[in-house]
Amino acid sequence: MFDKENMLFLVVYIITFIFGLPANIFALYAFVKKVQQKATPVDVLLIGLTVSDLLFLVFLPIRMKEAIDHMEWNMPYFLCPLTGIIFYGTIYNSSLYLTAISVERYFGVAFPIKYKLNRKPLHAVVGSVVIWTISLAQCSIVFIMHYSDDKHNSSHVHCYEDFCDDQLKVLLPFRLQQFVLLFCVPLLICCFCYINFIRILYQLPNINPRRRYRAIGLAFGTMVVFLVCFGPYNISHLIGHITNESPKWRNYAVLTSTLNTCLDPFIYYFSSSALRGTFTQILNRFSSKLQCPSCSVYQRNTAQTLELEERTQSTNDNLDM
Repeated sequence: MFDKENMLFLVVYIITFIFGLPANIFALYAFVKKVQQKATPVDVLLIGLTVSDLLFLVFLPIRMKEAIDHMEWNMPYFLCPLTGIIFYGTIYNSSLYLTAISVERYFGVAFPIKYKLNRKPLHAVVGSVVIWTISLAQCSIVFIMHYSDDKHNSSHVHCYEDFCDDQLKVLLPFRLQQFVLLFCVPLLICCFCYINFIRILYQLPNINPRRRYRAIGLAFGTMVVFLVCFGPYNISHLIGHITNESPKWRNYAVLTSTLNTCLDPFIYYFSSSALRGTFTQILNRFSSKLQCPSCSVYQRNTAQTLELEERTQSTNDNLDM
């Protein structure tokens, strides 16, 4: 029999899986297709972010099983830290990738000529390796806590939830530095980059208004992900350090972070013309089969917009969102 808490977790996990999996698979297809034609640093970063989200979604059914079992861990012992490092690691992957994308966008408009001459997809590949290394290294704390006191951990039926005093002395300060380095610093960088990104775009006289709207959408979507998805989880680190305990409501804070994989595709849409183009092609094929008049109108308008973007692409390559 499900109680309200377990039902909430299960419903959120199912919704995230149903909507997030196809959206991210579609995005990965569009980005890989684009990279095969002409790779740019932002494409590489978006592929890394999409792969991170898909990895999270692949492991999400394990969390569903945990919710079905009333948040008790009835699965093999080794899956607990493995799932934890994937679950928490992808949270920090997302925040760091979104920060890297904001920096890439800002450099593209603030230093258009110099950055265009020096930007290479290889730089984004190296950046992706650094991001994954930092995320996995930070989340190694899950393994450390899980195996630091086998006698204590084996006496509890919950995964990465009950900690002894000795474990808390290590865990709480570690979480605090995660709050500062992997949430506060990236958030400040994103705010700086997107505020200046939008300001510069509005100062340029010949920029298509659609580009300005997409810039606002990109900045707004990123801030929503940081504050709504990552905010509660990271604030729980700060509160835990102040109260000297792991907050009981932390599971709910982590729950909001799972929605990140559903919101990231919106950021992809505002970030990549390749994704918008692929989406339009699929919509055109679908509308032609349905012979939908309203869809046809949208198809013509979108085709005209894409044609205009293609004409201006050569002179506005750094502004391609």
